[in-house]
Amino acid sequence: MFKHILVPTDGSALSDSTVARAVSFAKETGARITFFYSQPDFPMPIYGEGALIDPTTPEQFAKSAASEAEAILSKARGAAEAAGVACDSDTAVNEVPYEAIIDAADRHGCDLIFMASHGRRGIAGLLLGSETQKVLTHSKTPVLVYR
Repeated sequence: MFKHILVPTDGSALSDSTVARAVSFAKETGARITFFYSQPDFPMPIYGEGALIDPTTPEQFAKSAASEAEAILSKARGAAEAAGVACDSDTAVNEVPYEAIIDAADRHGCDLIFMASHGRRGIAGLLLGSETQKVLTHSKTPVLVYR
């Protein structure tokens, strides 16, 4: 039986639904949860004609991303604590979210990754590919996909 579950979350409605189901699953199985949020890296400026000027500095971006991560993870921890499920949280900056998720599972010794089936829909999902699909194909840790 699973003892330690990694639950990646991005704060979206789909992700919130997955957090709720993961908390129920953990309660039923007696597992603990580590919630994980992959923070985006500072976007590289694009120079040339038609480039957008972003007034945000890397430091401001990092501070804003860390604040967003804490708000999302705090909400997830609150859901677990309300259900009496032991939990922790973690975040890391990585421009490749699926790698950050797999690294977090390894770092925390998780024996299951519990993820939503998909995040983005439509063209964005097709172009970017599903992070869940990438985790499924690259992770040595079992992945439970919640639909």
